[in-house]
Amino acid sequence: MDDGFLMEVCVDSVESAVNAERGGAGRIELCAGLVEGGTTPSMGLLQVVKQCVRVPVFVMIRPRGGDFLYSDREVEVMKADIRLAKLHGADGLVFGALTEDGRIDTELCTALLAVCRPLPVTFHRGGKRSRGSSGAVAGAVVLGGVTRLTESGLSMVDWHLVKEMKPPRTQQEWEAEFRKYQQFPEFKILNHDMTLTEFKFIWYMEYSHRMWGRVVGLAYILPAAYFWRKGWLSRPMKGCVLALCGLVCFQGLLGWYMVKSGLEEKPDSYDIPRVSQYRLAAHLGSALVLYSASLWMGLSLLLPRHKLPVTHQLLRLRQFAHGTTALIFLTALSGAFVAGLDAGLVYNSFPKMGEHWIPDDLLAFSPVLRNIFENPTTVQFDHRILGIASIVAVTALYLFSRKIPLPRRTRMAVTSLLAVACMQVGLGISTLLMYVPTPLAATHQSGSLALLSMALWLMSELRRVPK
Repeated sequence: MDDGFLMEVCVDSVESAVNAERGGAGRIELCAGLVEGGTTPSMGLLQVVKQCVRVPVFVMIRPRGGDFLYSDREVEVMKADIRLAKLHGADGLVFGALTEDGRIDTELCTALLAVCRPLPVTFHRGGKRSRGSSGAVAGAVVLGGVTRLTESGLSMVDWHLVKEMKPPRTQQEWEAEFRKYQQFPEFKILNHDMTLTEFKFIWYMEYSHRMWGRVVGLAYILPAAYFWRKGWLSRPMKGCVLALCGLVCFQGLLGWYMVKSGLEEKPDSYDIPRVSQYRLAAHLGSALVLYSASLWMGLSLLLPRHKLPVTHQLLRLRQFAHGTTALIFLTALSGAFVAGLDAGLVYNSFPKMGEHWIPDDLLAFSPVLRNIFENPTTVQFDHRILGIASIVAVTALYLFSRKIPLPRRTRMAVTSLLAVACMQVGLGISTLLMYVPTPLAATHQSGSLALLSMALWLMSELRRVPK
């Protein structure tokens, strides 16, 4: 590689791969049927080429010649070929996909990228053809990853508590804001053909999110200051109010800290611009803690405590409810890693993952602990297990509660918890099988909050009566 350029040669035989390396190629793109434009090579060819050359070998993933419009069955074939290429020593992967109007199919590319990890990917944009194919792609750009569904979270590239509350109004202000966005990796790598109109849409999405966050902050801080000044807060309540207000401020700062991870230039990374899944999980986790603490305080103040008889069964039910709530919280938190890694697009089948109960690439990363937080397959597997464990725990909790005489309101809380848990499982499976459509995925995410709310309600119903 000289002056930042890498010569990549597309080959379809062992002999041409060897000749390409001798001619100075810095990387091989291996395919079959080069005359037809290239298709996925056999794994036997990959193994032999790997033995004969020392430069990296990237494998083309293309189930057939012709256009780049793929059916669902062809997509499953591509995913299977990616997994095989990873298992047989590919150094990287090459693919492309278009929509019917000739634009990059970002949804499909995102799904394929999730399967490719941790290998680097080269994306080639083929022209839409009625017949034949474009062949090897000229001017392929080596990216950290392949384009994904347009994310709005990185559209606002700076953070000001007051200044950013006023959106751009004139054409000049919008163009200035767009130019700022164009300086960051998401535009350069992912959205370089984005128009100003498209940018306005994702900008307003992020703007609405930030403004809503400010409204939440004011909803906590202003009433707290008023009640404090009036002397309506007890000493313990003052501590709770300070903790909640502090958590609100921390949540805002953590949100910007998360966004910054997606704005950083990463010259040595092969991934697409995205926020860190660790920071995303921290941001979601702190939001869940804030929500849970606020709901718990509200339930404690508004709902009178039951005078429940202290029995061994009731103590066990209370402990069971606490453990189930913790499991539901952990399951919701694991969803942040699923979202951050696009892990919901790796295996879109249920109950099996592809053809296996336990996928072959479950522990593909080294060291093994990395798989839990960075391997999309493992992350999806863990989320499945946690979700199944949650519905089993809720069902067992419901059945156990039937043996204990409980007040009507407590019985309603148990029944509601089971109903929402069943709904949430149905939403999760549907989201997976339908390749994570945005409306359904958003509903599933909302369902996790509803399920956590039901669990906290039940805990509140079972809390001890102070002596």
